Amino acid sequence: MATRIPIVAGNWKMNTTAIEAVALLEGMLPGLIAVPEVERVLCPPFVSLALMAPRLAGTGIGLGAQTMHWEDAGAFTGEVSPLMLKPLCTHVILGHSERRAYFGETDATVNKRVHAAFRHGLTPIVCVGETLAENERGDTADVVRRQIREGLAGLTAEAQ
Repeated sequence: MATRIPIVAGNWKMNTTAIEAVALLEGMLPGLIAVPEVERVLCPPFVSLALMAPRLAGTGIGLGAQTMHWEDAGAFTGEVSPLMLKPLCTHVILGHSERRAYFGETDATVNKRVHAAFRHGLTPIVCVGETLAENERGDTADVVRRQIREGLAGLTAEAQ
């Protein structure tokens, strides 16, 4: 297997308006460009993606969404599809602990999202990790193994 370049992704969570995000990007850009040894990805809120995409074009810095639905379109109010993200993004965060805890995402839905990301040429950043209770029970390794196994189930060796 080829050696992979480490990814450093900044998840801005639900912070910054679109205008604030652009200002933050402009301030960060020189420093980010100066660190080419790692793959750099910024993941601002959805409302900022369209403004940030043209500013990042040609910089070598990726733009990522914070989640996405596995369907291309449909009656999924508030969701964002891979078709909506593809013109703007290179990456997408999937399975974040907050999405699992607050929005009921499961290993099965993470897996659907991972497959959809690959189908549309997006690089998934798959998050794994245990809850505090699981950690305190000593279940960390089992939880992480399960999340990896089930979240990546059905992928070909080329995708992994």
